[in-house]
Amino acid sequence: MRDRQPLDSLVGSEDSQRLMQALQRGASRRDILRLLTAGGMQAGLAGGVATLALDAHAQVPKKGGRLRVAAATAAATDTLDPAKQSNQTDYCRGNMLYNGLAALDGSLTPQPALAESWATKDAKSWVFKLRKGVNFHDGKPLAAEDVVFSLMRHKDPATASKAKALADQIDSVKASAPGEVTIELSAPNADLPVILGTYHFHIVKAGTTDFSTGIGTGAFKLKEFKPGVRSLVVRNEAYWKPGKGHLDEIEFIGIGDESARVNALLSGGMDLVASVNPRSVARIRGTPGYAVFETQAGQYSDLVMRKDMGPGANPDFILGMKHLFNREELRKTVALGHAVLANDQPIDPTNRFHFAGLPQRPFDPEKAKFHLQKAGISGKIPVVASPAALYSVEIALMLQQTAAQIGVELEVKRMPAEGYWSNHWLNSAVGFGNVNPRPSADTILTQFFKSDAAWNESRWKNPKFDQLLVAARAETDLAKRKQMYADMQVLIHQEAGIGIPMYLASIDGHSSKVKGLSPIPLGGLMGYNFAEHVWLEG
Repeated sequence: MRDRQPLDSLVGSEDSQRLMQALQRGASRRDILRLLTAGGMQAGLAGGVATLALDAHAQVPKKGGRLRVAAATAAATDTLDPAKQSNQTDYCRGNMLYNGLAALDGSLTPQPALAESWATKDAKSWVFKLRKGVNFHDGKPLAAEDVVFSLMRHKDPATASKAKALADQIDSVKASAPGEVTIELSAPNADLPVILGTYHFHIVKAGTTDFSTGIGTGAFKLKEFKPGVRSLVVRNEAYWKPGKGHLDEIEFIGIGDESARVNALLSGGMDLVASVNPRSVARIRGTPGYAVFETQAGQYSDLVMRKDMGPGANPDFILGMKHLFNREELRKTVALGHAVLANDQPIDPTNRFHFAGLPQRPFDPEKAKFHLQKAGISGKIPVVASPAALYSVEIALMLQQTAAQIGVELEVKRMPAEGYWSNHWLNSAVGFGNVNPRPSADTILTQFFKSDAAWNESRWKNPKFDQLLVAARAETDLAKRKQMYADMQVLIHQEAGIGIPMYLASIDGHSSKVKGLSPIPLGGLMGYNFAEHVWLEG
């Protein structure tokens, strides 16, 4: 093991192995020092070697233990159907139970998973070779028919898949040979393995209509599932990934209130909690035995102004509201620096297709006043916010204060986290959303801005944008593709009813005994895929 190399060089591989075995049996630092000094090592050197041994031992995943985790969402609509997952809790739970054909690593590069390889000559016809020796939790071997069923069901309107807009480009999925599937697209898309590495495209058993048992191929099996309350999963002893899935059990719940999540962590009730507010970071770091884990990615909370109803039907209202964002002040005072500035479009600077040449929209109250007066807005304007959409309440209150200075009255309606996504998001004329990072520019633009996308928050429709989106998938010239994505970002910036002030870092809090965390920039909790990677020390 790479982590033991410095130790091996000091005491030799045999003695190194002996020390590691002693630690695995529960030896303390004092025990290790006694072993070393009994062998004639000087006390000073023995202390250094003991430290190396303890550090190396800490990096060796340990089996066993029950991890208690709290995510930021819980709802009666929680689901085990990969096609219908819609929040952090769903995504995490899905990654415990299921696998996809591909999996995204820390650079969001697709790596083989249930497919051991894939190939294409034209980015339109793709052949995926399935991994041998993979079984579902009930013992059924993975077969091509399971992949065909899992992917094609997204296209059926009756499924109500949250990824239908992505799946619409799939013309057919067929078993082309034993252990092989061929996917034909309506147009070339070089990002297909990236798309198939996301949580909605997990593979389920062919013919499944009842997902309540969560039968998948993942590192954990379902023991209990109470939507909106909690889940309990246990290790899949027959998991096909060697050395993954270390915990005996994971108890997984949703706690909508951030202060309640942090209190649950610091009181010892939870080992790992998601979506920590920056204001809680110092408190967690200042408590012995606890730490924070930060992932900077493309997450954002956005002001949504529907273009098909309410004041957002007037383009001047939308433009006026966008000029009310004091972005730098929001970054400093709301996110406490745990964010980077955004420019009312969703492609963040970590994305290779981010258009840095788009002029930054300035904070300009006078220009905002001009456009809002031109829109003829009068009376109170309700703005719906909730702790469920990270920082949205704080952003709304700052907008309210700034608007008041130019004679515009915003009425901030703070809604509880519970039920916010089903009752208010997508339904409010002016409100807030929160969008988790996506693995590619195509994915986020397709899911949130394509004219017919289910999650097109502001109901913005632009045929030119839709044409560019499809054309960019097929473009193999990188410079031309970058220009297409730049043009799309400009259109969103100028026309869509979306105001994005900043891209937010995901901050999780955890007990120091939780090991194995590393950032995957799809979001917090290791891109929702912590379960098979982490372990408990001691």
